[in-house]
Amino acid sequence: MAQPNYTKVLLNGWQSILMFALLGLVLALIISFVQPLRYSSTARLLILQDIGSSVDAYTASRAEERIADNLSTIIYTSTFFDQVMDAGFSIDEGQFPEDDSKRRKQWSKTVKATVARGSGLLTISVYNQDVVEAEQIVRAIAYVLTERVDEYTSGGSVSVQLVDEPLNSNWPVQPNVLANTLSGFILGGFVG
Repeated sequence: MAQPNYTKVLLNGWQSILMFALLGLVLALIISFVQPLRYSSTARLLILQDIGSSVDAYTASRAEERIADNLSTIIYTSTFFDQVMDAGFSIDEGQFPEDDSKRRKQWSKTVKATVARGSGLLTISVYNQDVVEAEQIVRAIAYVLTERVDEYTSGGSVSVQLVDEPLNSNWPVQPNVLANTLSGFILGGFVG
């Protein structure tokens, strides 16, 4: 039995491949624009721990990284959420549901905390339909972390410093329309 020539098969069916690719592109666009467009505001915080001169620099750096990891986890808690809302910034609390489980879910979609490995840098990104609201939330998070870090850490004296002021996006960052449409086009082509 002769093996089929795949190039010839693809060239003969280019119209249906293109049709499916365009269909995938249109579906990806529809899905992208059904979701609300969200802007981001990002701030970076430096975690410092004064553990004296008896510890080498590597151990001190790892300790600060570990503290940053702990703080990045604590940011998603209900207690931290309440402190951010009570921090005195003009944040619209109506965007978060009254039900505790739904509020936690919405809060985890709104805030993203990451730690730069090998350092004590904690990056906080907030996503919101209003860029000013996103900035207010990230400023409130930074304020709570800098003023109340002792409530969330143990051991030596820990301080948090804001090293990068909030940087706001000029364009919506979620959903990523370009990536979604490119993926839809490619996946549609494969289906075709």
